[in-house]
Amino acid sequence: MSSLRLPIETDHLVLRPFERGDLDAVRRYHTLPSVQRYVERPTRYEEDVAAALAVMRSQVELHRPGETLTLAMVRRGDALLVGHVSLKWSDAKAGQGELRFAIDPAQSGKGYLTQALTAMIDLAFDHFRIHRLMVRCDGRSHHSIKLMQKLGMRLEAHYREHALFQGEWDEELHFAMLDREWRPTAKVQDLPVRARVA
Repeated sequence: MSSLRLPIETDHLVLRPFERGDLDAVRRYHTLPSVQRYVERPTRYEEDVAAALAVMRSQVELHRPGETLTLAMVRRGDALLVGHVSLKWSDAKAGQGELRFAIDPAQSGKGYLTQALTAMIDLAFDHFRIHRLMVRCDGRSHHSIKLMQKLGMRLEAHYREHALFQGEWDEELHFAMLDREWRPTAKVQDLPVRARVA
């Protein structure tokens, strides 16, 4: 496997490692109640955001199972940080990975997550040779559900009332995709034409 080249550019984004100076931008969306439901660790206070940023800054490579690569989603042109995407290598033997994401609600609906997740799926399947990717999302997040369907992921599980969050039951959906299902036409190559022998 060749070394990972960062940043990754899409039509409207630059996906890059987090930097120390990203603290205010991360605080802007990470502390919102609508985002808190989806982040790995609570970030209600200044020190929580700083700790979350420190973790994300350290997640820059995938060498062994359990590691996570987290990239800031930065808008091209004005360099506004709009959210982040992560790829976790869950299991080496079975080639399992998990995608996670969070976006500033003020920036959702603009196609940024579609571009960022497409780039991360390419990275997972083509660079890291992951066999199966999964994504969790809230059963009430119609935008996330539509996005997973748009990306070609299939619903594999629906966990009803599986956890309490601020006094409410969570509904969690699991979507997944195999490497051969991602752009299958790109994986099939035509054989060269040969002269007939008989």
